[in-house]
Amino acid sequence: MKKTLGMRIAALRREKGMKQDELAERLGVSPQAVSKWENDVSCPDIMTVPALARELGVSSDELLTGEDDLPDAVLLPEEKRKSFDDMMLRIYVNSTGDDKVRVNIPLPLVKVFIDAGMSMESVGGGKLDGFNLDWSKIMPMIESGVVGKLIEIESGDGDTVEIVVE
Repeated sequence: MKKTLGMRIAALRREKGMKQDELAERLGVSPQAVSKWENDVSCPDIMTVPALARELGVSSDELLTGEDDLPDAVLLPEEKRKSFDDMMLRIYVNSTGDDKVRVNIPLPLVKVFIDAGMSMESVGGGKLDGFNLDWSKIMPMIESGVVGKLIEIESGDGDTVEIVVE
């Protein structure tokens, strides 16, 4: 059974360790409104959705659909591939302290960093340190047409890192 919007809101709120009244206060709504959302009696106002998603640590798309908006890695057929020079490496870091880091680097620049022997682990606030990502193996995958979410890491302290190629 697919979760309803209310079930997703309740589950995400609990994951954050928040009570309904805490979430309500952060959003400037009544605790009864949050209760109605979670019980699928009503839905949040469309203007509230982005703030609600931020408070719950997900994208608006993920909150509304229940699906992560980042596609899993796929190998595109040659005719559907973008030019390597037009592609981006995106690194998303969400820390348990509500810090969010978003890094967008053109792939040609990433290749220059790697070819020069520079470490990519410091990108993204140092959250990649210790994961020993072998960029010499990742880059050929990208160059052969793999796009989407390549890596998803959750650290022991609850921080998450996603590496996406678009």
